[in-house]
Amino acid sequence: MITANRILLIFDCDGVLVDSEVISCRVVSECLAAVGIDLTLVEVMDRYIGVSFRTMLDDLRSRFDGRLLSEFEERYQPRLLTALQRDLKAIDGVEQTLKTLTSRTCVASSSNRERIIFELSTTGLLRYFNDHLFSSTQVAHGKPAPDLFIFAAATMSASPEQCIVIEDSIPGVKAAGAARMRVLGFCGGSHCKPGHGEELIKAGALLLFKHMSDLPLIIENLS
Repeated sequence: MITANRILLIFDCDGVLVDSEVISCRVVSECLAAVGIDLTLVEVMDRYIGVSFRTMLDDLRSRFDGRLLSEFEERYQPRLLTALQRDLKAIDGVEQTLKTLTSRTCVASSSNRERIIFELSTTGLLRYFNDHLFSSTQVAHGKPAPDLFIFAAATMSASPEQCIVIEDSIPGVKAAGAARMRVLGFCGGSHCKPGHGEELIKAGALLLFKHMSDLPLIIENLS
C-alpha cells in the first residue's frame, strides 16, 4: 500500500481541470468549415479529443488538402484564444478539491505549454501545480503513447506504481495504462456524452467519477 503523501496525482488539463473540450472542438469545426472542410462538432470531438494539435493536423493532412489546412492553422489559434478568454471555466469543484489534496500533483496534457499556462491562469488553478506542467511537445509521441506520463513521473521522481492519472479521454486512459499507471476516468466535463464512462472503462480506467469533490476519498481508498 502507498500512502497518500507518496502518491503523485497526474492530471490531464483539458476536460479534467478546465471545461475546454467543447470550446476547442467547436473552433476546430468552424475554422475547418471556413476553408471548405466539413466536419461537424460531434465528428471533431469523436476523432480528436485527447490527442495533440500536432496529431490532429497529421490526421487531417492525410484526409484533406494541405493548402486548405495551412489556412486553417492561421485561423485556428487566434480564434481559439478569443473563445477561451470568453467562455473557459474550471471544472466544477476542482479548485476546492485541489486545496484539500495532500498528494503531490502535476499536469500532463496534450496541449502545448503556453496553452496549459493560459488555461490554468485564466481559471485561477495555476498556483496549485508549482510549475509542474508537462506537455506532449516535450516527448516524441503523444497520447495514446505512454511517453508523456513516463516523462512526467520521471521528472517528479515517482515510480509508475506511485502514480494515479486522472483522464477524461480514451487516448489518455490508454496512455496511462501503457505507462503501467493506475488511471481514473473522469466523466464530469460538458463534452462527456452518454456511454462515455463505459468507453473509458473499456480503454482501461480503474473506476469512474463525475464530481471532483469525490476525488480525495477515492485517493484515500486507493492508498
